[in-house]
Order: sequence, then C-alpha cells, then structure tokens
Amino acid sequence: MEANPEEPHGAAVVADGFGLKGPRGWAFREVAFRADPGSLVAIEGPSGSGRTCLLLALTGRMKPQEGHAEVAGLRLPRKMAAVRRISALGPVPGVSDLDPAFTVAEHLRERALLQRRYDGAVRALIRPPAERAAATRARIEEALEASGLDLDALPKAERTSVRDLERLEALRLSVALALIGRPRLLALDDTDLKLSDADRAEAWALLRSIADAGTTVLAVCSEAPEDALRVTTRTTDGDAQTDAEPESEPESEPEPESEPESEDDIANEEDTTEEGAADALAETGRA
Repeated sequence: MEANPEEPHGAAVVADGFGLKGPRGWAFREVAFRADPGSLVAIEGPSGSGRTCLLLALTGRMKPQEGHAEVAGLRLPRKMAAVRRISALGPVPGVSDLDPAFTVAEHLRERALLQRRYDGAVRALIRPPAERAAATRARIEEALEASGLDLDALPKAERTSVRDLERLEALRLSVALALIGRPRLLALDDTDLKLSDADRAEAWALLRSIADAGTTVLAVCSEAPEDALRVTTRTTDGDAQTDAEPESEPESEPEPESEPESEDDIANEEDTTEEGAADALAETGRA
C-alpha cells in the first residue's frame, strides 16, 4: 500500500502502565510495550483476559483509566478521536461485524461510500464523477489485493453472501474493508479463532504482509507466531504482561469509565450521505 510521503505510513504504538477498568473490575492493567511503525503485534491470552478491551483502547474506542498510550504520537486517552481517524478495525465481534445477509459487493460498495465521505479532502469531493469513480475503484482493488481476497474464486463471485464465506474468506473481506481507508493502524480480534492449522498460517502470512507493506497491525489471538511482538494478558490477578519494557512512569489520575463505541456510533458522528459514490464499484464490473 502506498505510504504518505511526508511521514511513515505505519503508526508507532507505545503503552506505559496502561489499564482499563469496567463494571466488573479491571479488564487489564500495567500493559507496557513499544511497537515501531509497520510492526506485527499479537495480543495473546485466553478468552476473557482483556484482550479485546486492550485492542479497542489502543484504537481509541474505549477509554483507559490508568497510565497512557500513544499511537503515531497521539496520546491516549486525550486524542481518542484522532486515533480513530488513523486506525481501522478488521473483525471485532459486536463492533465491526459483517452483515451475513449482505453480499461481498454490497459490503465493498457501502464501505467505499463511507470512505468517500470520511476522506475529508474537499478537493476530492469536487472532482468530476468519472475521476472520483476511478479513484474509488483503484482503492477497492488495492484493498482486495492486499487482503488476498480473490472475488472470482468465491462461490458466486462478488455476489456471494457473507453467510456463505469460509472463515478465512470472511477474515480477508473484513481486512479488505478496513484497508479501503488506508489506515496507519489495523486491528483485528479473534484472529486465529476456528481456523485450521493451514488457515491459521495463511492468516498470519496475510497480516505479516500488511505489516511488511508499512501498516502497523494489532491482532488478538490465542497463540502468537514467533515473529510477532507479543503482548500477553492474563486473568489470574487482573494484570497484563508483555515482553517489552515500559517507557515512563504511568499517570496517577484515572479517567472515567466508558463503553466501547461501535463502528455505527462512530459513523453517525457525521452525515454520510453522498450521491454517486456507490457507482464507482459498478464500473469495476463487480457489482
């Protein structure tokens, strides 16, 4: 994927004494690590150990109560909205689920429409329709290539319903949707859930290729690959541990609790209506 020439495409992620507390107590505490831009970071641990909460906190979607983190120099929790703008979620149950009734093409059209609205460049919005459509088409093709999703190999090509996708194919689609926005940070939950050994190896190869292309990847898993930066959570005493050292002393004053924000909640912060954006995908011959 093409990087911004003015700065590294991937986002450096630093956590120090990072903790989040919910109604039932601490989801995680004392998380500390440093990941360079373009790193593959595996958040490892058993189910219920705070892995998903850590993922959402690091992408600006849940507010921590202890310590701090920085994503591309944006300090959390102070810059949560800014972190959301440079990060994207792949599959996260309950937050960014695929709609099983939608087809692959419908998901791509919807995401392209939203992305056209959120790009924020006024110049892009006033370009001729044909030019806008070509740019959107190129972005979709780029995301599909990076995710390794071959539409022609699906049972009904782009008209295949999500409910008919294999687990690895659904993972690739979720990743493609996230990459349409060219995020600097990509986050995924349950990366290796219900995958065979062969499919698990393919999933990690996919995420490794995305990281190698410059995008920082955070992936929740039950077992991390050896070449990933491992951040491990545990439930025995509510703490989390990593193989990296903290960068500085944690902040002493906790922040108020908050609930995770869904992708729909974030999208509703702005008007997403724009005529003609969905026509771009039709011109690819995929819709």
